[in-house]
Amino acid sequence: MYRLPFLANRSVISGASDQYLFLPSKHVLRTPCCAQSIRKKTQGSIEDYGLKRFSTAEATVAKRENDKMRERTLTMETLNPLVKAVEYAVRGPIVIKADEIEKRLQQGVKKPFTEVIKANIGDAHAMGQPPITFLRQVVALCTCPELLDSPIFPEDAKLRARRILKGCGGNSLVWSYSASQGVDCIREDIAMYMEQRDQGVPASSDNIFLTTGASDGIMSILKLLVSGHGRERTGVMIPIPQYPLYSAAISELEAVQVNYYLDEDNSWALDVNELHRAFHTAKQYCNPRVLCIINPGNPTGQVQDKKCIEDVLHFAYEEKLFVLSDEVYQDNVYSPDCQFHSFKKVLYEMGAEYFNSVELASFHSTSKGYTGECGFRGGYMEVVNLDPDVKAQLVKLLSVRLCPPVAGQAAMDVIVNPPQPGEPSFPQFIKEKNAVLGTMAEKAKLTEQILNMVPGIKCNPVQGAMYAFPRIFIPSGAIEEAKVLGIPPDMLYCLRLLEETGICIVPGSGFGQREGTFHFRMTILPSTEKLKLLLEKLQAFHIKFLQEYSVLEEVSR
Repeated sequence: MYRLPFLANRSVISGASDQYLFLPSKHVLRTPCCAQSIRKKTQGSIEDYGLKRFSTAEATVAKRENDKMRERTLTMETLNPLVKAVEYAVRGPIVIKADEIEKRLQQGVKKPFTEVIKANIGDAHAMGQPPITFLRQVVALCTCPELLDSPIFPEDAKLRARRILKGCGGNSLVWSYSASQGVDCIREDIAMYMEQRDQGVPASSDNIFLTTGASDGIMSILKLLVSGHGRERTGVMIPIPQYPLYSAAISELEAVQVNYYLDEDNSWALDVNELHRAFHTAKQYCNPRVLCIINPGNPTGQVQDKKCIEDVLHFAYEEKLFVLSDEVYQDNVYSPDCQFHSFKKVLYEMGAEYFNSVELASFHSTSKGYTGECGFRGGYMEVVNLDPDVKAQLVKLLSVRLCPPVAGQAAMDVIVNPPQPGEPSFPQFIKEKNAVLGTMAEKAKLTEQILNMVPGIKCNPVQGAMYAFPRIFIPSGAIEEAKVLGIPPDMLYCLRLLEETGICIVPGSGFGQREGTFHFRMTILPSTEKLKLLLEKLQAFHIKFLQEYSVLEEVSR
């Protein structure tokens, strides 16, 4: 029988479980307010009195006559309930707890480890990935045009920077807005890139919108699609497991989430029969109008083959669904048996009947791929077969946020218009690109192999993207313990892992999973040395976790 001291277990999840359960009442600071508002003659000039009264150092807080504090306008009771419904596991309570531990380590608090390894998010440069020199050079030149006269920068970088600057207001990248749809020449470069990528499938810059990362574009399209009441409310079909952006957006927009499950026993493949099941079940309580696809998959790492994509698009055609194709990991394909196929290219190859009717929006980003430039918040979307009047409404909606970050647009331009053979920067560029993607492929295989050596852990091949999503066995005793604490069992597992090893990963419950199964998501982005250390610690922890519940021998059989 297992034996876990209850109080010790509570200390492990202190803070994090409160965050998970959203208990704001513990953190409300009660302070008297309302300063005396009448100036006396002895208090000096109005200017001096005002400066004194409102300065941070001198401001004082006086009580009302009835000694009661004015009630806040915005409280948890009056907060928009749609905001409260939003959850985003990637930066959720586990990460908050990890930040707290990291601060304690910096303050000299002793732990069984010396650092927190954050494997919770796909932030390449935070994990130490070297940058692509050419991209940084072009953005630097655009940001500081005075550098265009410097002999340090190569001519092909200067050529691209001058073209981008010419398309910006006042020849200024950072100091001026762009058009709401994005800088024209950058949209033209994206259209050319898509035509080359898709081997001649036509693309128009008029259908391309620069965005603040892919997330901004996905949210904008969903805003257009969500409408209706009751059984006519828009249903949005999303894969399970999914990237939490989708469930968060659905909650915020008060749409209806329609889950379709990926086939874990078949390397997380998408089965069109599951799409039919989910669609017809959902029609009983909503109006499914949107089908979301993530290819390559996040968090599952699968790469869809062409036949699967054809089946999905045929299904969308038959059921009149608007397709959202999240393709931000299109450069991250590692398995030699897999190849990225864009949904647009496959749609085109299915013939005019499909290509001229299926409504499709696809998304890309600076944050992933081989560049990993998350901080620029650059991205784009292309819309296909969007009604012209609706397209005008999309332009209007995007104009409210003025424009996406212009430096991020420049970074996106370099990704779609990199150095070509014969240009001075090409040798260094291709060397850096291949090094990044080659190392990722090695780490994807390493992660799969080591995890599958651990009793009670099963990991599918990481065919693409930058995450592993292994299934973990959690003993019944730990499940009961989590139930008492009011948290999911895989949340308890990840909290224990963090507290005992300093490894920060995300529980599978934050992404969705079949009932009775448990997983976690971890990124493969840490350096090879640190990834090996992470996997060794994880292996030792998991075996110890099973031993505490006396089930190791049972799992090993």
